[in-house]
Amino acid sequence: MNSNDIRKRFLSFFSDRDHRIVRSSSLVPANDPTLLFANAGMNQFKDVFLGREKRDYSRACSSQKCVRAGGKHNDLEQVGRTTRHHTFFEMLGNFSFGDYFKAKAIPWAWELVTNDFGIPKDKLYATVFREDDEAEELWAKIVPRERIFRRDEKDNFWQMGETGPCGPCSEIHYDMGPAASDLGHKDCQFPCPEDCGRYVELWNLVFMQFNRYCATERAAGPHTQEELRAAKEESERAQRYISVHEHLKCTLRDEPLPKPSVDTGAGLERLAAVLQGKISNFDTDLFRPLIEEAAELANKEYGANHDTDVSLRIIADHARAATLLISDGVLPSNEGRGYVLRLIMRRALYHGQTLGLNEPFLFKMSGHVVDMMKGAYPELVETVHHVAKAIKIEEERYESTTRQGLEELGSSQVFLKNGVGVNFHDIERLPANEREAALRMVSGSRFRDLLSSPKLSDELEEEFGQDVSVASRRQLFAHLALLTAPQMAALNPEMISNAGALGIIGGAELFKLHDTFGLRPDFVEDVVKNYGLTIDRAGYEAEMQKQRERARASWKGAEKKIVAPAYQKLAEKHKTAFDGYTAAISNDCRIVALIQGAESVNEVKPGAGVEIVLDHTPFYAEAGGQVGDVGHLLAPGSTNEVAHVQDTYRPVTGVIAHKAVARETLRVGDVVTAVVDAERRDSIRRNHTATHLLHAALRNELGTHVKQAGSLVAPDRLRFDFSHYAGLAEQDVLDIEDLVNEHILKNEDVRTEVMELDTAVNSGAMALFGEKYADQVRVLTINDFSKELCGGTHVRRTGDIGLFKIISESGVAAGTRRIEAVTGTGVIDQLRKAGATLGQISGVVRAQPVGRSVTMAWNIEGSKPNELLEAVTKLTESEKKLRKQIEAQQMKRAASEAGDLAGQAREVKGVRVIAARVDVTDRAAMRQMVDSLRPKLGSGVIALASVADGKVALIVGVTQDMTTKLDAGKIVREAAKLIEGSGGGRKDLAEAGGKNPEKLDAALAAVPGIVERML
Repeated sequence: MNSNDIRKRFLSFFSDRDHRIVRSSSLVPANDPTLLFANAGMNQFKDVFLGREKRDYSRACSSQKCVRAGGKHNDLEQVGRTTRHHTFFEMLGNFSFGDYFKAKAIPWAWELVTNDFGIPKDKLYATVFREDDEAEELWAKIVPRERIFRRDEKDNFWQMGETGPCGPCSEIHYDMGPAASDLGHKDCQFPCPEDCGRYVELWNLVFMQFNRYCATERAAGPHTQEELRAAKEESERAQRYISVHEHLKCTLRDEPLPKPSVDTGAGLERLAAVLQGKISNFDTDLFRPLIEEAAELANKEYGANHDTDVSLRIIADHARAATLLISDGVLPSNEGRGYVLRLIMRRALYHGQTLGLNEPFLFKMSGHVVDMMKGAYPELVETVHHVAKAIKIEEERYESTTRQGLEELGSSQVFLKNGVGVNFHDIERLPANEREAALRMVSGSRFRDLLSSPKLSDELEEEFGQDVSVASRRQLFAHLALLTAPQMAALNPEMISNAGALGIIGGAELFKLHDTFGLRPDFVEDVVKNYGLTIDRAGYEAEMQKQRERARASWKGAEKKIVAPAYQKLAEKHKTAFDGYTAAISNDCRIVALIQGAESVNEVKPGAGVEIVLDHTPFYAEAGGQVGDVGHLLAPGSTNEVAHVQDTYRPVTGVIAHKAVARETLRVGDVVTAVVDAERRDSIRRNHTATHLLHAALRNELGTHVKQAGSLVAPDRLRFDFSHYAGLAEQDVLDIEDLVNEHILKNEDVRTEVMELDTAVNSGAMALFGEKYADQVRVLTINDFSKELCGGTHVRRTGDIGLFKIISESGVAAGTRRIEAVTGTGVIDQLRKAGATLGQISGVVRAQPVGRSVTMAWNIEGSKPNELLEAVTKLTESEKKLRKQIEAQQMKRAASEAGDLAGQAREVKGVRVIAARVDVTDRAAMRQMVDSLRPKLGSGVIALASVADGKVALIVGVTQDMTTKLDAGKIVREAAKLIEGSGGGRKDLAEAGGKNPEKLDAALAAVPGIVERML
């Protein structure tokens, strides 16, 4: 049975049992900061389980795209090395939202697995939570009791978070046979205590029947924000994971949910392996074609070599993950989701390198991934070219970065057994026939003792000159540096000896090479072992663990709380009808609920803050980037305001809440007239429709790879983020702006239709990135130019927008651009501001005719814009000439002062030091002074400083012969602290700036002392 048949049969099985087939959500979770990627089938139903959302069906099934490669669930390092770990995978699941429970879920799972899929019953085992008698009795009706096992929380209890829905789970396991045991077990029994790999979990049935809550908090009242913040900080400081609630000394309790639910998951990859008779998921039709393609590209044979096979499996897996992630709008970057994608891709590219694939190859494989998966995910076809281009750009960037990484490796320190540090590049330069002898020479304890000698060079050559050439000795002697105490503590000489190596590259250095330049430890190890060196893997892993903890902390986000019980109950009885598509005023609106402090009340007094729920309203609740409406609630038939509405939002699906301040006493059951601020609404409508035109224009001008990556529709502007590889040229911006205005001037009809989600998508309507849609959706169509799913408010005809003007275009992340624009009266305001600015410039440069209004000079007949341009050009050229003259004068002064300064040098432990204030303020001239002083000084340190416009400039130079002992960057940083500044640079030259000129003399006076401490 091929994987497509497995997916279809699973979905049809549950569809036949009244489950709604729900299409997979994006890998980027919609409006959920707690998740890095969608990592389970239940993610898109999370709000339903939490009570924030209610749908028109109570049973669902899906095949959900998932990625686990970051945050809490991170399988990345295991991928390719085991038979079952993946970054991208598909999770088949069936769900009950308060409908059926264990009595149906368990028999259905067994029926599908044994009857429809035909898996032998004697190969299957069932597990239940140790206290779940009900589940065991249900299993006992269909499975022999000796095949049912009770297990603890670790294996058979599930919870969404520290608090919230949770419950026992029941799993179906399959016996793959002794051949599948990673530990070579011949006759281990289920469950194998060592988890050897013979028995694999096929299906997990979660029975959400409890709500876990903090009993302490419920008894004493909610924790303050300060308490929660302190607990969170303490949790992050802990060496092991301790929950926030544990730090708050919170007693957790479970209470039954009013409507127990079911959440199940079955991995398609594991099911395919079982049904296709394979031990490894990588041998199924989901991976094998990709493995064979990678093998052909690399001219390798799969199955002939273990290391080669691992690399081929990693490439196949990561090609799938990269293709699906980029198709869903993620692009490689240095942070967040983009960072994880880059990590996945570079891991694949590294393994390609080990196979000899030195030209871009991963982008070619993405097309094969699309061909294999387009039946299940047809949206892949639309983005195939965009995905390939994005991958190829990253491959080219990786090649360039790797080159830089190898250069960085050259400057990495190699730690020797005696604690001496030598640059790897210096070791590379040594003649091969002298390398070992030279390294053994500098590794001895006697050598280290001599490093503190005042006549270092002579004594070293006299002591160790007999084994290697003078050139090799000098190569090493010139770049030796003693390690600091922390470095010595981290160095493990036994590690070097045990590896039979002459030296070691430390873990921190390895991590930097990997994290910044993409050089993996394996790659570095392959390079340095040719020089008799090894690497500190343990130190590297320690640094990696720190990074994982940082990444995990950055994705904790604000945990989604269960919605207030008052709103949960309200959603079961009342739905707010939205009138705002056709009107800005609604009469006879009845107050169905008043919410204060998450509690329902019957009455509020004037001046009180309150959330008001009406039976129908014209107020739009914030969604899809469009801000919520503001306005007034009036007494019926009157202009008397009874409440001022400051914002509008949806606490749960179907309920619209008006955040308001009461002006009069309000009671549940009161009838009011709801009035939206019409002028503000009109501005929002113009900007929202213009956003759709802008999206269509971008795709028309730049390509269909453009996808929305976020938006804001406010009354004063629109902001639109979109996927694109590079900044837009000025002509691109003008063409896009012209195209939007062309459709505005045509005054085209803006039509909306309500239809089924699948029907809408199949009709060509675009579903926007990161949005969550109901089953019934509104489709907004503008001629044949734009067609999108959208629930916002819009103008009736494009001409209502007036005009469209792009204000800025910029980058917000790697592969993501941002356009900000205005419409209607906003364009007029921009033109007036531009005119006023031009008029003021005209007045300043005297290009404006005498007697004309400054603010109107730009558009009065008779004024000459070309004269303004000429005047500004002349001023600019004059400024350049003056600057060059000043620089020349500064250079002459610098040369003159340099001769006088050489005589001011003082000696510090035999090192000559100049520390002086100079009149030269140009930094280039100050650097020239330093260079002029070097030959006059011969050997030593030069520190020069000047003051201009209340700011201090400080430059430190160290002559080349002293850079093994002194570091200009460290000297300038320490001195800069005294002038409230900072800086840095190379060992031979560094610069800093400061904000306190009054402390400059003290900073210069401190330089000799700083130098003395470093010697």
